[in-house]
Amino acid sequence: MKNLSMSAKVFLGFGIGIILGLIFQKDILWLQPIGDLFLKLIKMIVVPVVFLSIISGISSIGDIGKLKRIGTKVVGFYIVTTVLSAIIGLIVAHIMKPGADFAVSQIVDTGEVIKPAEPMTVSQTILSMVPDNPITALATGNLMQIIVFGVFIGIAITILGDRVKNVKKVIDEANVIMFKITDMVMQVTPFGVTALVACSVGEYGLSIFNILGKFILTHYIGAFSVVLFMYIFIIKYIAKISLKDFFTKITEIWLVAFSTTSSSGTLPVSLRVTEEKFKVKDELASFTLPIGATINMNGIAVYYAVTVLFVAQVYGVELSLMQQVMFIFMTTLISIGTPGIPNSGIVLTIMLLTTMGLPIEIMGMIVGIFRLIDMIHTALNVTGDVVSTLAVARIEHMYKE
Repeated sequence: MKNLSMSAKVFLGFGIGIILGLIFQKDILWLQPIGDLFLKLIKMIVVPVVFLSIISGISSIGDIGKLKRIGTKVVGFYIVTTVLSAIIGLIVAHIMKPGADFAVSQIVDTGEVIKPAEPMTVSQTILSMVPDNPITALATGNLMQIIVFGVFIGIAITILGDRVKNVKKVIDEANVIMFKITDMVMQVTPFGVTALVACSVGEYGLSIFNILGKFILTHYIGAFSVVLFMYIFIIKYIAKISLKDFFTKITEIWLVAFSTTSSSGTLPVSLRVTEEKFKVKDELASFTLPIGATINMNGIAVYYAVTVLFVAQVYGVELSLMQQVMFIFMTTLISIGTPGIPNSGIVLTIMLLTTMGLPIEIMGMIVGIFRLIDMIHTALNVTGDVVSTLAVARIEHMYKE
């Protein structure tokens, strides 16, 4: 066991979790506290890792002109891939038609009461990114606001240069300490993954596929389509990495994302794999990945696309081309604003459905299986972060020698 790589251990834990869940079903739920403890350990390190990484990454670039160039490319990649993901999700949902044969009478009242979110304007979205109080943002774990504050500090350190070299040294050393703590937490990842997967499989089993099987399948096909038609192109022709090499190295990130269903929770693993296995320079990965974990939501874009079309098909509503174009625009903006909102995937779906004039009653059933579809979309989110980082690293020649 000691000779196994962390990727192999996580994969083994994932497989054991599935087997335990299928065998013991709901009796395995006693493992939930172990999974919850693992998630709490990850949450414990996320805020300091994001805050210190973004400051260290930006200040290490050392050139404002280069920082602007890299930042523009990274954000550009994130926006374009989110738009394309939403388009691919719509196309897959049109082809699969997950709601076409779904009787409205099958909708079950789960007792969930979900309030529609008020639509956010562009100005509100932008304003929500800036913290009124940075300390409050750090205390509440608002990653978008933490990143914005960290970006300002990083830029200030870059401008001041040698005048604040001692401050930069302290931040860099604190960052090293956090990565060591991260490494300690990651040692228990296989056990946490086993517990989380076992409980998910034990709770849901295979019966859920009888009713919502096609809906769930469409989400997974949509996610795989993004990998097949977009990521592979970027990996092969822009990042110029062999597909075998890429898929071998990213497996560990996928398994953690799949079991935690948290892009920010997977960030420590994404940083380590990108820097150590893909050999991307630390200052680039520390800059791009924390930003990607909060604004680059390719998986969420697919989720919104499939879910909105599913509801439209269930109720026999035909969405016009203009409505779908507007939907893509809204999805892109909403994906950027997602991180600061609790239970964002569910709440913002209600907002989208309301905005599109669609019924929201069916969301009670979707809430019940949200984790199952959130698994694949979280994996897609973090894959998009890594792929975009690799592409920018190739363009800017920021791989380690």
